[in-house]
Amino acid sequence: MSIEISIKKMNRVDLLIVVGRVDSTTASELGDKLDKQISAGTVNLVVDLAGAEYMSSAGLRELVGALKRVKKDGGDLRLSSPSERVQEVLELAGLNSVFEIYDDQVTAVGSF
Repeated sequence: MSIEISIKKMNRVDLLIVVGRVDSTTASELGDKLDKQISAGTVNLVVDLAGAEYMSSAGLRELVGALKRVKKDGGDLRLSSPSERVQEVLELAGLNSVFEIYDDQVTAVGSF
């Protein structure tokens, strides 16, 4: 199974839309996209997870790593619309209290 990540540049935020399974074979692709945005100077990111069918601990590690990097530069990484399955994984890992999670893209982007 593959992963698709599209990026929309907005005024103060870059929106990454993730579709597919984020697992040990695809998590590095998510990490690479996040790193590329952060290295280009974007410190405010929203990751839309509505289309993410699954996320493994490898995917969570990439999100947490990116969150730490942007926080260090005064930014934030927020999540929008995690699928039910991904929401469960976030809660089990205790990350629902680490990330700001929004019900939709508009609210997440507008929160900056």
